[in-house]
Amino acid sequence: MADPTPDAAPAAGDDGAATTDDDLTVPEIDLPSDAFDAVLSALSEIAPDERLRFEGFAVGRDAEDEDAGDAGDAAYVLDPAGDDARTGLSERDLHAALVDRAAAVTDWYVFERVVGEFGPRRAFLRWIEDADGATVEARYAALAAGIERAWGQLRIAATITDRGERRYEVRHAADAGVPREELTAHDDPLDAREIVKLDGTGRYRPLKTAPTLRTGWVFPDLGPKAVYETVETIYPATIANWHREREGELDVNHWRGTMERQSGIYGVVKTWDRGEGHEHVNWVAEACCDDSQCLKRREWEYDDDTDLDVDGGDGVFPCREPCSVVVSAARKWTRLESEQPRTYEFELTPSEKEQLEAIVDAVADGRIDEIREADTKEGANRYRTRFLRAKLFDEDGNLGGVPTDPDDAE
Repeated sequence: MADPTPDAAPAAGDDGAATTDDDLTVPEIDLPSDAFDAVLSALSEIAPDERLRFEGFAVGRDAEDEDAGDAGDAAYVLDPAGDDARTGLSERDLHAALVDRAAAVTDWYVFERVVGEFGPRRAFLRWIEDADGATVEARYAALAAGIERAWGQLRIAATITDRGERRYEVRHAADAGVPREELTAHDDPLDAREIVKLDGTGRYRPLKTAPTLRTGWVFPDLGPKAVYETVETIYPATIANWHREREGELDVNHWRGTMERQSGIYGVVKTWDRGEGHEHVNWVAEACCDDSQCLKRREWEYDDDTDLDVDGGDGVFPCREPCSVVVSAARKWTRLESEQPRTYEFELTPSEKEQLEAIVDAVADGRIDEIREADTKEGANRYRTRFLRAKLFDEDGNLGGVPTDPDDAE
């Protein structure tokens, strides 16, 4: 099974060598008043003997101060790691101490107050900058240079302001080197609904996780909430399911259970079960759930006890159940497979047999548009295919085979 965590692109200037905090160029960070006010508010909500903890230090209210119960007049305590605690600090003293530690304070403020409660959004934003594995100094240095992450066909770039605020850019990975002014800029996450509707040739995209996302657009300056909404609009539920998988809570609905719930015109799929081997479901998965067709990684199998023989792919998004595209296709295949097989006899040269194989492969892999008109060496070349049709098909468009079953001959 593939690693469910997407890869990070290296930060600007990264040569792949190991980096220590001593080698980092950490940007100067101002302590914004709203971050300091948030600290004071948080301190007023905890007991005098408790501490508000940051990376490398903690702050609290001075329990020995007679006015400690009144946040407005309280004295404060600073507990630096490895140093003696400083007690009896005034609000001004505390502010000065936190100004010297503005990176850690703004980091706390961003995730605790701006982003808020732990969940998919917070986990995603922390993953972008490796907040669960790197120090504040390392992350702020990387953010100052620019962090890039890949999410499907998206390139997400994260930077930081001198107030510790995160800003994000989202664009198609294929547009990574294109100047912003050459792309259509958007600032509303809901604009992504139009971007994902059609592919680059103007065809409707029924599957939003298909690798057919069109290029030519950019969301140049998004905040933490807006970048999450943008990505989830482009790839619905991918962050939520990625987070569930990381937490060990991904609820997978396998093929058999999903098909048993189908009703109406889709209820016919429930009749399509070939017993041991379930080769028909293998065919469905091979057709629809390949990396070339969908960016998701299939986690569903035939049922709880029966795995499919087809690889689930290397996508970064877990697929927890057969999607509507799979169900719709399976309905059509159920009807087609219900036909009784017949035997036909065709006369083909070896090259014509190979050409038919090449045509099927080219259509299945979506390579028809890549085959040049002048390249008649390619079996799926348009002119070679038209020649084969002229030779083997009758005027009604029927392949001129001879049925070997006497009933068919009638």
